[in-house]
Amino acid sequence: MKRHLISAADLTRDDAVLILDTAEEMARVADRPIKKLPTLRGRTVVNLFFEDSTRTRISFEAAAKRLSADVINFSAKGSSVSKGESLKDTALTLEAMGADAVVIRHHASGAPYRLANSGWIDGAVVNAGDGTHEHPTQALLDAFTMRRRLVGRDAGIGQDLSGRRITIVGDVLHSRVARSNVHLLTTLGAEVTLVAPPTLVPVGVESWPCEVSYDLDAVLPKSDAVMMLRVQRERMNAAFFPTEREYSRRYGLDGDRMAKMPEHAVVMHPGPMNRGMEITAAVADSDRCTAVEQVANGVSTRMAVLYLLLGGSEPAVTTNNARTEENK
Repeated sequence: MKRHLISAADLTRDDAVLILDTAEEMARVADRPIKKLPTLRGRTVVNLFFEDSTRTRISFEAAAKRLSADVINFSAKGSSVSKGESLKDTALTLEAMGADAVVIRHHASGAPYRLANSGWIDGAVVNAGDGTHEHPTQALLDAFTMRRRLVGRDAGIGQDLSGRRITIVGDVLHSRVARSNVHLLTTLGAEVTLVAPPTLVPVGVESWPCEVSYDLDAVLPKSDAVMMLRVQRERMNAAFFPTEREYSRRYGLDGDRMAKMPEHAVVMHPGPMNRGMEITAAVADSDRCTAVEQVANGVSTRMAVLYLLLGGSEPAVTTNNARTEENK
């Protein structure tokens, strides 16, 4: 792996499979009475969040703590950022405090790249979502969930998603999750189709390694996984569709549409959901929906990313001696 994780496009197939396999090992830790490894003891991970987040911030915090790292949570609200401090000065402050890794979520696309390539900090930089650009760890946890469901928990080790057909539906224009998933899933061998209203398809999408359709009903019968995206109304400054009811009628997933999917196919959602808009409550609460699994898998996947970036050559899973030391 590279020193930073900024974009899903930076990952090779071998990089991605290594992360997924390592996440599988990390997931086994969650089944233990003591859910901690000493791997990153003495390291400091800073969660630098310039945007509100619940799942991602808590997931990274849990991941770092399970690896025994020291965690500093930095929120832009109530900090010097709200007084006008620049990203550079914030970064220099973190460097002075000895941050080994900075997990950054920022409203500006490209902010994590700037931080990683500026020379302001020596630690690893992990992109936890930047503007409408990318969210690579979300794509990794999505791929981890798909591999478990479609290939199998044990059979999936060392495997990619070759031949699997993944459909991503909804507000692609504003979705960093969609961008990262298209890159990563294609790298893992999957065939990706985007389904959205024409107004919510990004300019230049023809250069993306995927297909585009405007007919959800035509795509569902041949999908192994269907990922429903939240309509990001907070990023919309114009009318991208006539009404919410019209959007749901054409692009929402309800029970009748789910019945058109193959029996083995799963429904995914990165959260938070707009129930009743892009997905009905009946579908969201069904056994085929992996939304809660994705949250749990997010901790294991982010543990894998932090371990591979910071863990060096130490084993991912502790030996009996290490466990004895940990329990003293």
